[in-house]
Amino acid sequence: MLRYAVRRIAGIVPVLLILVTVSFVIVRLAPGGPFDQARALPPRIRAELNQLYGLDRPLAVQYWHYLKGLAHGDLGPSYKLRDDTVAELIAQGLPVSLRVGLGALALALLAGVPFGIWAALGRGGVADYALNAFAALALALPSFVTGPLLALSFGLWLHWLPVAGWQPGAWRYLILPAVTLSLPVCASVARLMRGGLLDVLQASFIRTARARGLGRWRVLLHHAMRPALLPVVSYLGPAVTYLVTGSLVVETVFELPGTGRYLVQGALDRDYTLVMGMVLLYGTLTLLSNLAADLIHAWLDPRVRHEPL
Repeated sequence: MLRYAVRRIAGIVPVLLILVTVSFVIVRLAPGGPFDQARALPPRIRAELNQLYGLDRPLAVQYWHYLKGLAHGDLGPSYKLRDDTVAELIAQGLPVSLRVGLGALALALLAGVPFGIWAALGRGGVADYALNAFAALALALPSFVTGPLLALSFGLWLHWLPVAGWQPGAWRYLILPAVTLSLPVCASVARLMRGGLLDVLQASFIRTARARGLGRWRVLLHHAMRPALLPVVSYLGPAVTYLVTGSLVVETVFELPGTGRYLVQGALDRDYTLVMGMVLLYGTLTLLSNLAADLIHAWLDPRVRHEPL
């Protein structure tokens, strides 16, 4: 297991380097620049700003200096929000985004796994049809539709929860964003759990366990559950990726001070370092979530550890 984990971790570094390189080139080649404004700056001031931030140097030199800064943990200054560095902006918004994303993931797993088990055990019954209906709605409706609907229902009509804004330490402000973000993931988890459990229940070792006189729930918990969870675990990597990227819309709908606003604002302002910092953050979170999913998968299925990467 340790050898497999080391190989997986070693593969993250070159992927991050490729991500940084491609993003750096695309951002620099995009039309416009960080100092393009509605009112054009005088050429002398523009030249001084470019010299101050090193934008007058060749692209290869700028890239090398950026890599050296990354090696020391320096993401650079923001060209537009000049009172803060990129690292300080991420530190301000990341806790909120993580709370929403992790809360949505927890809700999706806590609701999706039991729902999938219930539908599999009652195949062809009410639970099975209810899962199909729920999955169809949850996957069809985007978050910018479900978010306002939930805010209208539970905020404006019932007055149970706040519809927007953020107060540190107030968990009530996280409920609607987390539920909105979790609905598609919950539907996918439930469907994967149902399909995985149905396949496992038809396996020969399950029939052997039943022939030995083991009870239904003992067979389910001790023999069927672990292999049935493999499809769900494999989905965790893409699920976390969706939760990270999907939080951009949810944070906008519910006016949360997360990191999503910085990516949008940086892209609109051509704030090179801010966009690079956000891309690097999201890329790192995606790779780490995929790594965690792979390690859990290898723990559940030892055969994966011995497959060539």
